[in-house]
Amino acid sequence: MDNLLSTGAAAQQTIGVIGAGTMGAGIAQVAAEAGHPVLLFDARAGVAATAVAGILGRLDRAVEKSRLTAAARAAIAARLVAGGSLAEAAPASLVVEAILEDLAAKRQLFAELEGIVAAECVLATNTSSLSVTAIAAGLAKPERCVGMHFFNPAPVMALVEVASGLATRPDVAEAVLAAAARWGKKPVALRTTPGFIVNRVARPFYGEAFRLLEEGAADIATIDALLREAGGFPMGPFELIDLIGNDVNFAVTTSIHQACHGDPRYSPSQIQAEMVAAGRLGRKTGRGYYDYAPGAGKPLPATAPAGPPPSRVTVVGGAASGDDWAALIAGAGIAVDRVSGAGGELTLRLDHVDLVPTDGRLATERAAESGRPVVLFDLARDYRAAKRLALAPADQVGPQTVSPAVGLIQACGKAVSIVDDTPGLVVMRNVAMIANGAADLVQRRIATAAAIDSAMRDGANYPAGPLAWAEAIGLPRILAVIDNLARFYGEDRYRASPLLRRRVLAGSGFSGAS
Repeated sequence: MDNLLSTGAAAQQTIGVIGAGTMGAGIAQVAAEAGHPVLLFDARAGVAATAVAGILGRLDRAVEKSRLTAAARAAIAARLVAGGSLAEAAPASLVVEAILEDLAAKRQLFAELEGIVAAECVLATNTSSLSVTAIAAGLAKPERCVGMHFFNPAPVMALVEVASGLATRPDVAEAVLAAAARWGKKPVALRTTPGFIVNRVARPFYGEAFRLLEEGAADIATIDALLREAGGFPMGPFELIDLIGNDVNFAVTTSIHQACHGDPRYSPSQIQAEMVAAGRLGRKTGRGYYDYAPGAGKPLPATAPAGPPPSRVTVVGGAASGDDWAALIAGAGIAVDRVSGAGGELTLRLDHVDLVPTDGRLATERAAESGRPVVLFDLARDYRAAKRLALAPADQVGPQTVSPAVGLIQACGKAVSIVDDTPGLVVMRNVAMIANGAADLVQRRIATAAAIDSAMRDGANYPAGPLAWAEAIGLPRILAVIDNLARFYGEDRYRASPLLRRRVLAGSGFSGAS
């Protein structure tokens, strides 16, 4: 594959794009902007020409906003051609298909292309859910087939997942990785797997939110607000599903669940199935988990009324996290006694109640063990910057006892959402399950820890890579949450990744994990 890896003549090589929908047009734009002659094809008459016109319209708007010069626009336009028949793809060095997600259709297309393009032309599929191995299986030269999965909108999103099938030659994958990097993207390498990296690792972001909703732990608006305002995610799971399309999200979950032989980690939600059946698909139908009709108001998250702040708090244990909380509380004008030499778990001790971070056990269980009233608090990406925090009181704790704990968090500048006493609460449960699934992909040699973290930052806009985030939280704490979820539910859904357990036993992280 020296033709694609070579930086000298690479920009002059012709790129073919098959499928002129939103994704195909975006890929064509990216390649043309990188200097390639681009042939855009579509089986539907006139669609490729319409897509080219749409690209030129976007370039015109970029010129109007001074983000692109008129000369650059003219050069890009000269490189974009709407092809008439696949035979015109003969000179292409790389062909990227972006047709419908149908295995038979993709295999038929590549079989046809194999009789048209040169022997060294790379055949790339933009599939987001199908096996690259299966797509390539019908080819005479399956070794030149590779996944090249862009994210929508392709001209904007940085990530490209480059997935190797069982037969893909290493130099083919390397060539596509190099090409994507030259196109200004952030490519990551992986071995083909259901959902690739982003769609696979992201399933708990949705799945655990549905589970919390099903169990009555919190309502939709509150779950979304906590993952945004405490977790630092740009959107909550239900907001994001409404944007993606409830039917699309459900189809991806169902596909991954089936492809992973019914692994309960990826079990679809009955709530989501009912929503799809009802036609409540999100923004595109005007109603999903939220109502998008004109004048419809968005429901507010559950927010606790003001509570009286305590006059003094004793911060016990927690090492650096205890010091951070002591500083945060002192900054709120509340007297602090810091007991740092005690070691062990962080406890914010008020007169009549202990505030402790969730470790996956119930507050009710921990109160029974300690003999003191307990209120759990959830994970936050940054406790100083967080705008909201979830608290879960033990069943033994009455409202009057909870009120000073609420007042303490409010005095520290955060809204409080009271959620039901549930294992792992909302943010911690979500992040722990995401990191646990990511660790499994590393163990299975699907991708490196660095590739997974990069993919989730650049492709899913996570506030941090899940494995780096887990290390920052502390891998023993993440493992404890997963193990306590498994103990509580007794379900294989919450089994801990063997690699996560090994890293904890070894006292190491995921850098260079194997």
